Amino acid sequence: MKGFVHGGYAGNEGLALRDELNEKSPSNGEVKIKLKASGLNHRDLFIPDRHDASEPDVVLGSDGAGIVIEVGSEVKDVKVGDHVVINPGLGWRENSAIPPEGFQIVGFPGDGTFAETIVVPAENAVLKPESLSFEEAAVIGLAGLTAFRALFTRGQLKSDQTVFIPGIGGGVATFLLQFAKAAGARVIVSSRSEEKREAALKLGAHKALSNDEDWAKVAENEHVNLVIESVGAATFNRSLSLLKRGGTLVIFGSSTGDSIDFDLRSFFYGQYNLLGSTMGSAEEFNEMIEFVANHSIKPVIDETYSLNEIEKAFKHLSDANQFGKLAVSI
Repeated sequence: MKGFVHGGYAGNEGLALRDELNEKSPSNGEVKIKLKASGLNHRDLFIPDRHDASEPDVVLGSDGAGIVIEVGSEVKDVKVGDHVVINPGLGWRENSAIPPEGFQIVGFPGDGTFAETIVVPAENAVLKPESLSFEEAAVIGLAGLTAFRALFTRGQLKSDQTVFIPGIGGGVATFLLQFAKAAGARVIVSSRSEEKREAALKLGAHKALSNDEDWAKVAENEHVNLVIESVGAATFNRSLSLLKRGGTLVIFGSSTGDSIDFDLRSFFYGQYNLLGSTMGSAEEFNEMIEFVANHSIKPVIDETYSLNEIEKAFKHLSDANQFGKLAVSI
């Protein structure tokens, strides 16, 4: 089969689209899926530097959707012909404070979704909402789950609250905006890009802040209850300045740096809550898929590429100019 792999050389030099990969058969409790589409995540950009080139080649890609073509023994809830979306989290079943030991993500260290077929545990093949195309379903897994847990499990967002999302444009951020709006919350975003600010307003944001503005002054009457941060050092203190006393800041990423300085005294006098979040459980994934279906949410797809064009898709993602997700049609 055809697939996009890393191996043989360190870094991006080891990336290659190959035509003669061996297909796997499902073992006990597993299913084989003919992939119709997959989705890119920033995680895919990091794997070439994390995968040891001396180890066997690995198919990249965490997100995907397709049709079940074979089931292993003792599989009861999934059948051949089912249209499914893949939950990329392996081994995290029930909602819990932290992932269990052994938790992994599809696409490294095991093979991923940038290929014509994939074998996954049956519990990770979830029925695709009929309202979503294969491309739309394929981009929702990792980013949608991350957004859902950050907003609702960790952030405890309520319908009468206001949430601030700095750095709008990426996949998780656009899901945060869509999910918060669907829940009835008021949403404020920020971006240095006027084009992305305008796109966010069209998607339902109530206000879009420029990086050149004084965020605290512009939003002083907004009463922000919740901030969902992923930018890190470049925006953390500015985001915190918007948060009302007693509010919560959830952080799931740090794209501009892992280390920050902030005023502890003003933080504890403000009675703020600071929470970390990553990915999510199968329980939350199923709740997220149901939420998407019930609210008729359509993932924002910036561009769709064919598998033969996947190197262009990687370049697009690394340039960080997209608004929403990048899909690969297989």
